[in-house]
Amino acid sequence: MFITCDPNDGEGGIKLLDDLTTNAKQIQQQILESILQQNGETEYLGKFLGDHVINKETFKDKVPVVNYEDIKPYIERLANGEPSNIICSQTITELLTSSGTSGGQPKMMPTTSEDLDRKTFMYNLLVPVMNKYVDGLDQGKGMYLLFIKPEISTPSGLVARPVLTSYYKSSNFRNRAFSRYSVYTSPDETILCSDNKQSMYCQLLCGLVQRDEVLRVGAVFASAFLRAIKFLEDFWQELCSNIRTGNVSTWITDPGCRIAVMNILRQPNEELADYIEKECGKKSWDGIVKRLWPRTKYIDVIVTGSMAQYIPTLDFYSGGLPLLSTMYASSESYFGINVNPLNRSSDVSYTLLPNMAYFEFIPVEKNHDEEEASQGIQCNGLSDKICSLGEEEQQVMETVDLADVKVGHYYEIVVTTFTG
Repeated sequence: MFITCDPNDGEGGIKLLDDLTTNAKQIQQQILESILQQNGETEYLGKFLGDHVINKETFKDKVPVVNYEDIKPYIERLANGEPSNIICSQTITELLTSSGTSGGQPKMMPTTSEDLDRKTFMYNLLVPVMNKYVDGLDQGKGMYLLFIKPEISTPSGLVARPVLTSYYKSSNFRNRAFSRYSVYTSPDETILCSDNKQSMYCQLLCGLVQRDEVLRVGAVFASAFLRAIKFLEDFWQELCSNIRTGNVSTWITDPGCRIAVMNILRQPNEELADYIEKECGKKSWDGIVKRLWPRTKYIDVIVTGSMAQYIPTLDFYSGGLPLLSTMYASSESYFGINVNPLNRSSDVSYTLLPNMAYFEFIPVEKNHDEEEASQGIQCNGLSDKICSLGEEEQQVMETVDLADVKVGHYYEIVVTTFTG
């Protein structure tokens, strides 16, 4: 079961979102059935399901909730050349490395080409949601500062790299469905530049040259956007010099970057250089984003979880622009989107999309003593405790389905994907 979304069909996109959330229980059932039908005979699931009828009840009864360490031996076998069907019926195309932000050590997650299509679906669905709440986004561009990270090749030849690097290097990103929302000031060549310093410089230069067209700015995480502000503080004079002369600095040696930037820079622009110099040369950078990109409607960055600490700094630089956290995703799976993007940062919530994966929830107790300090509940580590139990104890543990979670209760999410 695979659903597509046309980002240019605003009415159709909102209806699709309504259908997904209204029929979440049925869709989740279909997703689990599809996962089990595809992967029921893999070595991993086979050892639990055996000759049993493969259905939801058997899955819940026989397949334990596990953590990464339980799956790690299979992933290492994949990395060392064993076939994909030890864990997944589809061909594993690469391994996605986690950031390590939860447990401290990066993990590797198997993925397929179909997984890329699911990610693309979620990006496409964001377009009609944003257009519903913010007018005129089709009248300009987004200055998104996006970067790739290093990758490694495993003994099997499978590439291991971060999930966003995988997406930006994919044909899904390069050939993304045209909509004005997907038009960025940064040429793909600057995003795909392996030298992060050259990439940052060129993306900021392109963003400044096209400042009158910029309607939204952002990066994936709040911390990354603030790194860009710091970079601008260090390099604004050189950037102004490039704009004034119409030439790119000689230390930009990446051929793709140079050609792409020159196609945007084109000719000297003394008036723009003078304006940027005047604004950046002021003693205070309070509201610098709004001053340099005056048509900007919001800053698109994740400011939930550990990123919440950066909200005051972003507020200082933004000039009062709304901070929008639009989606919830990880290396393991993409989860959902913020269907009320204009809510205050402190009130952000995400709606899980039931076609992304099969979601279950483990009830946990709210820690009242730490609530104020943590701004919520810290669930990390619960699955480690679960997986230290014996097999029989694990199997009797009950999880709650997506359609059965209760308002005001707290849970740790459990995800079952198409890729093991």
